[in-house]
Amino acid sequence: MVVPIDHYRMQPPSTSGGTPVLVPQAAPPGPQTLQVRLYPVNPEANRMGPLTALVIDNLQGHGSFSLQYGGQTLQGEASRVASDYPGFGRILGSLGGDGHARITGRRGIANAAGVGGVLAVSVQCEYVLTAPGQGVGACRMSDGATYQMHFAP
Repeated sequence: MVVPIDHYRMQPPSTSGGTPVLVPQAAPPGPQTLQVRLYPVNPEANRMGPLTALVIDNLQGHGSFSLQYGGQTLQGEASRVASDYPGFGRILGSLGGDGHARITGRRGIANAAGVGGVLAVSVQCEYVLTAPGQGVGACRMSDGATYQMHFAP
């Protein structure tokens, strides 16, 4: 069996003069990939239908965010934010009511843009992760389409 050496640490010999031995160490957790479903909630979004997005979380409060929209690949970032982050809830609140204020969990924002020149589309999202790999949120596209987000393992 071949195991990378960086997953082991050297244990020094005992004071009785034994031989040093390699002791297994837990590997640090790697990035987590989250699938996100986006469901249309207004007529503009209904024209495109449901979408799938991908978040790659580096487990340090930041990650990448990407999705396909209208034939364009939108790429950007996702970041965790504090519960008092200025303006958080504006997009979630656009779905109606203030239910986002009662959702507890890790809050985050995600933004992405296409590179289509004049026809480029962008998206802004807000979300709350309610359990590992699970959560809800909302996204608004620059063309007015609004989507509800669902994170699922």
